Amino acid sequence: MTRAAAPAAPSARGALGVSASLIGFLFAVELTSGVLQGYYVPLISDLVQHLGIRDADFNWFEAAQLLLSALVVPVLAKLGDMTGHKRMLLVATVVTAGASWWLVVAGDFTSFLVAWALQGFYVVWLPLEVALIFDRGRRTGRAASQTRRAAGLLVVALETGAIVGALAGGAVFTALGGDVGLTLMIPAIAVTLVFFVILFGVPESVPEPGRRSLDVVGFTLLTIGLLLITSGLTFLRVNGPGTWWVWVLMAAGVLAFIPFGRWELRQDDPAIDLRVLRQPSMWPVQLTAGLVGISLLGAQAPLSTFAGTDPSNGYGLGLAATSRSILIGAYLLAMIVGAVLFPMVSRRSSPRVALIAATFLVASGYALFLPFHQETWQVVTNMIIAGLGSGALVGALPAAAAAAAPAGQTGIAAGLTNTTKTIGGSFASAVFAVVLFHGASTAVGATASSLEGYLVVWAICAGGALAAAVLLFFVPKLAFADPVAAPVSSP
Repeated sequence: MTRAAAPAAPSARGALGVSASLIGFLFAVELTSGVLQGYYVPLISDLVQHLGIRDADFNWFEAAQLLLSALVVPVLAKLGDMTGHKRMLLVATVVTAGASWWLVVAGDFTSFLVAWALQGFYVVWLPLEVALIFDRGRRTGRAASQTRRAAGLLVVALETGAIVGALAGGAVFTALGGDVGLTLMIPAIAVTLVFFVILFGVPESVPEPGRRSLDVVGFTLLTIGLLLITSGLTFLRVNGPGTWWVWVLMAAGVLAFIPFGRWELRQDDPAIDLRVLRQPSMWPVQLTAGLVGISLLGAQAPLSTFAGTDPSNGYGLGLAATSRSILIGAYLLAMIVGAVLFPMVSRRSSPRVALIAATFLVASGYALFLPFHQETWQVVTNMIIAGLGSGALVGALPAAAAAAAPAGQTGIAAGLTNTTKTIGGSFASAVFAVVLFHGASTAVGATASSLEGYLVVWAICAGGALAAAVLLFFVPKLAFADPVAAPVSSP
């Protein structure tokens, strides 16, 4: 009996062509994501004036967007696993585009708040893109390594877009004579174009068959827990730690995960598979995302205010807005370099070692702030070191989670890294706001916080990253690597 010939494996050149095409289209998507994150920053003062609100009110926009993103990412990522990741990427883009156009015409606080929050749907783009890339890579047997390389390029696009957006926002506003509506049309147009890029350029993933029932009860319980915790953290930042009901909200959110866990363990296809989540290659990654989110999402505002503080207070750099922008630009460039270097380091050592090295860089960068913060070059050096590690982790964590997840759960695994990162950032924002406000009474200037408050901020960032590095030592040594092909025995 003759043995049937094995199907020919796709050529390396063909596989590379498909990946390059896919990454090229997704590069455009993440470039737009970066523009959204950077474009509005130099316009905040003008938006405050346009809406007739106070500077502090703008914090509600950011809090609402973080809250919504924490809630919608797990649901859309799970639906992507069930029905196709491209489909959910299109849904998220439609909502983001609609919200971006709504911002153009929103003229009051409430409508702008709702539109700004809905624009946060773009945060699910990166997890869905990672799942799409992993799905294509699985067909070549090199899903993990291809996804790491691609995720690094996507982070390059993200941070490049953030730099371009930050530079373009103020320039466009000035060129258009201070017309807020026309200025806000630029990101709306960009997101609209991205919809067609995805529609015509991105192939659909192949979902696992027979999965058409969403665990609504599980996601409802998860949403309640996340809503209580993140809203509690938001009100902690606004009302301060002396407000008793803020702590009740967060405690209730933590307790909500008890019935959630019991329900999930009884389901055949749960919202979040806790059995997968507790595996040694998964739980350290998810916790790392939360711990690194402390510095990624929480430390940038304190760094900016420190750089702008008048040295007459006994600390601070006294930099003007332009110089602070250059400082942030150096940090973003370091993130780009870190994203590019991560897959190279992974290939020479292992993905686990590269992840540990990246977290140590973040910890070292913020720890160096404790003794070295008096001179501009010291702050720049510290931010570059932290930026190298942060840039590596932004793309590496969802890629690692996707590699550790079983078939059919790559989207939700990658998406959870975003959710835990958001929770970590919300925690940091709340704690840092309380710490810096408490220290303001000891400062010479009315708007400056005490140096001790900034030292606490940097210590928390360094400690969180160091704890993440320790957790990653529990990951198996060969985790997140491509499977080693078994030797073919001769007939």
